[in-house]
Amino acid sequence: MPRRHRFGIPALLITGLYVGALAVTAVIALTTGDLGALWRLTLFTGVAQGVAVTWPNTLILVVAGLPCAWALWQSLRGPLTGPAPELDRDTRRLRMGLYAAAASWACYALAPTWPWWAVALDAALMWVVVVLFQPVLGSRLEHADHARAAGVVAYGGAAAIEVIDVLNWPLPDWLPVICGLAGLIWMVLVLRAQRRSGRWQQATVRYGVAALVAPVLLTVVSLPLATDTNVYGDVASAAQVLMVIWLARSAHDLADPSAEPVPSASSPVGAEPPPAQ
Repeated sequence: MPRRHRFGIPALLITGLYVGALAVTAVIALTTGDLGALWRLTLFTGVAQGVAVTWPNTLILVVAGLPCAWALWQSLRGPLTGPAPELDRDTRRLRMGLYAAAASWACYALAPTWPWWAVALDAALMWVVVVLFQPVLGSRLEHADHARAAGVVAYGGAAAIEVIDVLNWPLPDWLPVICGLAGLIWMVLVLRAQRRSGRWQQATVRYGVAALVAPVLLTVVSLPLATDTNVYGDVASAAQVLMVIWLARSAHDLADPSAEPVPSASSPVGAEPPPAQ
């Protein structure tokens, strides 16, 4: 399976190293009574105060790290092997934007805490993805103008919220709600367009749907079980890596050798799609 993808072997090695690190930090947590390394490796933050080092808590943190391992494999393996199709300018730009947005999540893993600038950078790159998606999806994106407006409000607003917060300016209570709803609208419309297009695999679309649904479901399930001494209230954030998988796979699929080239919305009317290389 690794050889089916352009970077399958390196991706498998890196994923294996991460899984090995999960096992080592789990043993360290149980033998030393310190969850710090395991917590950092799975949730990318400092350990919460008062959480007990128990078998259930350790096991749940290890399970929370498995989506991260899967995201590494899905993201780093690249497109399928084979002759790369010739892509138009809009598609090349979208691929770059998707990869940049997916890569920005590494800031959360590398920074000691989740800094405001990392959240703002992530939102800004997603704003770019919003703008770049529309010309590639073309007529398949229903209510295209409304979709782009919703995406711009969602991610532009999210970046603005982080800046306003760090400056200690008053923040309207309704602004995060509006941004969240706008982001949901944009994502739903884009996923519908992807499903109708022949350029993306259905598995990629399902990852996008999961990125919307899983965090909500995990939060609803975990919050009633959460206490100061367990990790149930914290591990729901692990589902956010599904968004990384969707971004990376969306970029991979555009360079799938088996995909038929589809002209973007900016292509001249009546122009033939470029032949695959």
